[in-house]
Amino acid sequence: MTAPDPPLLEFAFEAEVIHWRGPSPFFFAPLPAREADEVRRVSRAVTYGWGVIPVEAQVGGVAFTTSLFPKDDGYLLPLKDAVRRKAGVTAGDTIAVGMIIRPPRR
Repeated sequence: MTAPDPPLLEFAFEAEVIHWRGPSPFFFAPLPAREADEVRRVSRAVTYGWGVIPVEAQVGGVAFTTSLFPKDDGYLLPLKDAVRRKAGVTAGDTIAVGMIIRPPRR
């Protein structure tokens, strides 16, 4: 098995969990402006379409993979129910997030 590629970006931030009540309700952690700017800088190299960015993230000791969604000049980190349950977080909680963006595998 080969080692993963080194990260293009690696950072940590705090965010308040929001509950989006759209047609498919979901929980997200909005990226702060500074981190969103950094993601935007590498977005063309890593997006797989529609502006979504694959990431490795960690919340409350729970590691997971997902994709950032672009929203209003920023990005939202989706928090699946399984991740939220393990980490014990819900809407309104402030969470610490660690995140890695790697170059796409070719």
